[in-house]
Amino acid sequence: MKKKFLNLFIIVSIIIGVTSVNIVNALDMPPMVIHSNSVSYSGANTISEDTNEKTGTYISENNKENALLVNGGTSTINRIEVTKSGDDEGDSSDFYGTNAGVLVYNGAKLNINGGFINTNGSHANALFAYSNGIINAKNITIKTESNNSGGLMVTGGGILNATNLNIETSGNSSAAIRSDRGGGTIVVDGGIYKTTGVGSPAIYSTADIKVSNATLTSSSSEGVVIEGKNSVTLDNVRLVDTNITLNGNSETYKNIFLYQSMSGDANEGTSTFTSKGSDIVTNKGDVFYVTNTNAVINLENNEFTYGDGDLLRIEAAKWGNVGSNGGNVTLNLTNQSIEGNIILDELSTLNMNLTNKTIFKGSINNLNNANKVDLTIDKNSVILLTADTYINTLNNSLNDNSNIYSNGYNLYVNGEKVKTNEGVFTKIEIEEEKEESKNEEVIETKEKDNTKIYIILGILFIIIIGLIILMIINKNRKRGING
Repeated sequence: MKKKFLNLFIIVSIIIGVTSVNIVNALDMPPMVIHSNSVSYSGANTISEDTNEKTGTYISENNKENALLVNGGTSTINRIEVTKSGDDEGDSSDFYGTNAGVLVYNGAKLNINGGFINTNGSHANALFAYSNGIINAKNITIKTESNNSGGLMVTGGGILNATNLNIETSGNSSAAIRSDRGGGTIVVDGGIYKTTGVGSPAIYSTADIKVSNATLTSSSSEGVVIEGKNSVTLDNVRLVDTNITLNGNSETYKNIFLYQSMSGDANEGTSTFTSKGSDIVTNKGDVFYVTNTNAVINLENNEFTYGDGDLLRIEAAKWGNVGSNGGNVTLNLTNQSIEGNIILDELSTLNMNLTNKTIFKGSINNLNNANKVDLTIDKNSVILLTADTYINTLNNSLNDNSNIYSNGYNLYVNGEKVKTNEGVFTKIEIEEEKEESKNEEVIETKEKDNTKIYIILGILFIIIIGLIILMIINKNRKRGING
C-alpha cells in the first residue's frame, strides 16, 4: 500500500511540475516547420559536429551548393570569410536554402563574430537559418549582388540573431532582412541594412521580425512588407523609403505594406506592425497600405516624415477574392503625434484608438464610403480635423468632445453631425500623468514576475513535502523491519 502511494505521489508530482513549467514558459506557439523529402543539400564545406575555428574561409562557385553547410552540433567561428557564386531557382533555394552562402538547419547552431559574406548568384541568400537551425551573427559585412538574394533569411522555423551587421543588396526581390514559407524568428540589434533593387524592401516578413537601434533604407521598393499572420517590430529605428519603381506585384507607392497574397507562403491571420521611438521617412506614396488582411498597427512616440501620399490607405487591390478583399485595421496610437489622412473603401474597416497624449491631425474616411469606422479617444489625447470626417461609433472620455477640434470642419457619427471644439488647440504638457502611466507599467510587470515566482515556489513546496513524506515512509519501513 505504501509503495502504491509512493508511486502515485511521484507521478502526480511529475504532472504538476511539467504543467507548471509549461504555464510559466508558454508565451508563443513554435513556428510552423516545413520539410521536403525531395530536397538534397550540397556543401563545399560541411560542419556536422561541435566546432571552434579562429577563421573560417568558405568558397563555392557551383550551382545549388552552399559555401558552408552546417547540419549538426554547435559551432563558433570568430571570423568568417564567405564567397559564393553559382545560381539556383525555385522553391529549393527560397524555401530550403540550397544555394545560400551559409545554411544552418536541422537544429544545428552557428555563432559568428566578424568577417564578410559576399554572394553573386541568383537565389543566393547570404545567411540562411532553416528547420530550427540557429544563427547568431555579429559584426559582419554582407553584400549580395543578384536577384532573389537576401541578406538574412529564415524559413521553416529558423532562428537568426544579428548584431551590428552591415548589409547591402542590389538585386531585385532581395530584401536585406527576409523570410519565406514557414517563417521563423529574426532579431536584429544595431547595424545598417540597405537595398537598391526593385521589389527589395528592407524587410519582407513571413515571420516574427524585431529590429532595434538600426538604419533601414530602401530606394526602389517598399520599406517594410508583412504578409499574412506575421509581424515586424521596430524600436529606435530609422526607416527611409523612396520606392520610385513599381515591380510586377505593386500597384501603388507605399512605405509599410500589410497584405495577404494567398500564395501559401504565409498563414492567413492578422498582420502586426509595431513601432516605438523610431524615425520613419516616406519619400513617395502612402506611409501605410493595407489590403486583403486583418492588421494591427501599434505606434508610440515615432517621428513621421512624408510628402505626396496619405498616412493610411485601407482598400481592396489585386489580391484575394473580389468583394471580400478589403482590409480590417486596428490602429493604436500611444503618446504619438501624427498627421495625415486615413482613406478607406467600402470593403474596409478601421478601429482607431488614441491614448496617452496622442495628437492626430487629419481626416478619417473623408469620402464617407468605409464599411465601418470606430473611434476611441481618451481625455488626454487630441484630434485636429483637416477635413470632414465620418465614423460609425465614437467613444470619447470627454462627453463634450472638447478634445476634438473642428478647425472649420465637421465630425459625423453614424450620419449625424456632433458637437466639437471650435476653438484653437494649444498643446499642454502633462508629464505627471505620463510618469504615472510608466509607474503603472512597472507595477504590472512586477506583478507578472511575482506570479511566476509564486508558481515556482509552489512547485518547490510540493517537492519538499513529498521528500518529507518519503523520509517518514522509509523511517517507518525500517522500524517495521527492525521490529
